[in-house]
Amino acid sequence: MGATEPSGPWFEDVAADLVMKAVAETDGGVLVFLPGAGEIRRVEAKLNLPKDCKIMPLFGGLPFAQQREVLAPLGRGRKIVLATAIAETSLTIPDIRTVVDCGKARRARFDAGSGMSRLVTERVTKAEAEQRRGRAGRVAEGVCYRMWTKGEEGGMAAFAPAEIESTDLAGLVLELAVWGANSPSDMAFLTQPPERAFMEAQALLASLGALDAARRITAHGKVLAGLPVHPRLGHMLVIGAAHGSRRLAATLAALIAERDPVGGRSADISLRLEAVSDPSKFERERPYRADRGAVSAIKTEVKRLEKLVPDRLGEGLSAGALLSLAYPDRIALRRKGDEARFLLSGGKGAIIDAGDALANARMLVAVDLDGDLREARLRMGAVVSEAEIRDLHEVHEVNICAWSRRDRAVVARQRVMLGALTLEDRHWKNAPDLAVAGAMVEGVRELGLGALDWSKAARLLRARVEWLRARGAEMPDMSDSGLIDGLEGWLQPFLGGVKRAEGLKKVDVLAALKSMLDWDAMQLLDRLAPAAIHAPTGTRLAVDYGEKQPSVSVRLQEMFGLNQHPVVGPDRLPVLIELLSPARRPVQTTADLPGFWANSYADVRKDMRGRYPKHPWPEDPTVAEPTRRAKPRK
Repeated sequence: MGATEPSGPWFEDVAADLVMKAVAETDGGVLVFLPGAGEIRRVEAKLNLPKDCKIMPLFGGLPFAQQREVLAPLGRGRKIVLATAIAETSLTIPDIRTVVDCGKARRARFDAGSGMSRLVTERVTKAEAEQRRGRAGRVAEGVCYRMWTKGEEGGMAAFAPAEIESTDLAGLVLELAVWGANSPSDMAFLTQPPERAFMEAQALLASLGALDAARRITAHGKVLAGLPVHPRLGHMLVIGAAHGSRRLAATLAALIAERDPVGGRSADISLRLEAVSDPSKFERERPYRADRGAVSAIKTEVKRLEKLVPDRLGEGLSAGALLSLAYPDRIALRRKGDEARFLLSGGKGAIIDAGDALANARMLVAVDLDGDLREARLRMGAVVSEAEIRDLHEVHEVNICAWSRRDRAVVARQRVMLGALTLEDRHWKNAPDLAVAGAMVEGVRELGLGALDWSKAARLLRARVEWLRARGAEMPDMSDSGLIDGLEGWLQPFLGGVKRAEGLKKVDVLAALKSMLDWDAMQLLDRLAPAAIHAPTGTRLAVDYGEKQPSVSVRLQEMFGLNQHPVVGPDRLPVLIELLSPARRPVQTTADLPGFWANSYADVRKDMRGRYPKHPWPEDPTVAEPTRRAKPRK
């Protein structure tokens, strides 16, 4: 066995170099393993081989005559076969003495979430590499060149994944349902199928009417299980024949199953139908030829499929309508204002070349997609009308009342939906107040509590509750997070028809907050965290609970005669009193009024008498008459 380090930046360049090296160093035929037909064509174009070498591609889509030629002895010269994994096990190719393994394999991976298979190019496994190496020793001693180093083999998987782990399970799940098994655990599989893929297959079969709501087989499902085709195609055949379209349904099924007769030149399936119907006329009207081999295979398959279902009289269905039966999850609606981009009924996105005939269609059915998980490229599809879709598929009317971030308002719509597609969208004129209020609540969550009009009274009540709750009292949570989490309970009943962000300023936040407090809680709040205390003059002093210690502001003269400091809370915390001058400027702050009278007042009195001689400044404030006024005039 020879081994070589990749010597160039591009896979095909390195592969071509290795093939030419193998040809130069060996005798006899050479079998080269490449991932797919594209790589085969590109490597072939880069090869510069002796004249006695005949390059022969070998892949599944190759015409049968060319495949047969590869399998026949060459006679003179050297056979250089560029093949996909098709040559790993099923074929013995005469004249082969040397194998060049480029180390890549292309596999189909089924994505249960999108319902689509996609081809991925991966490194070969150790088992596949050994199988390929064995091709060199089939007819005589041989040699194998590998496009990787010995050290890289440590990172190769031992075996390829089991087919059940990466394939479409619809047929298997349908067969199991016939047996009465509706869960993977009901069967003793050597390798258990992925749970998500199994459930997605059940969902597909339910949409085809093959399984009921309990995931049990239906009469229609038993019919599909008896057909030797994929359940999607079987459903299309049965329903299509019932509408008088057996021939067209069979032709579409054959087109999907066989090789593309127009070589992917357009995504429009109608071109393929034209090619199958009359290849000569098709070639006269088109700048390219039809694959006659593919056309012949399709016609043979059509005859077989037509025998599977009885033909009935009917008005017939279009190709798009028939395909929508097979692919109810791939009915596509063009995105508004976005040419060539579509949304599928299954929720995924799809894109098509802008110059394709299907690019401007409003609705179509996506038959073949490349499997991209975000936005798959459409490779084959058909136009379908909304009227046809409504006739064949169940649509649902959905009432939506939701907050719109863009509009900063509640948007109420009535929509006709087919899966993820919106077929009709109109304003919901009489949306219930409860639904509007519920949507508006989500708007408040997004905008934040600052969107409400917080009056001073509302802020004070909230601060009192939070201050008292912090001291262990059983009070409702009026913190930011508590109010946001509980909007449905305290705010929603007071939204009363508000639909826009500006309307929130009209909501009575104080009343809404009070609704959170029952009679006992309000009594406790008023007793332990009163909204105000009273000065000896009777002036009501609002208590500010926003700081760490509750506080009030009051003119010093109004506190004359008060010898007991006011306290609040279960822990009898002194209220911080800001004493003001007659001009309402701060003079002193104290949490001990008797101590202030006894110690600091004398110094304050000296200063204040000079500044405010018209106001009383008694020597003993503890017995003086509190007042709001200046000294009376003589």
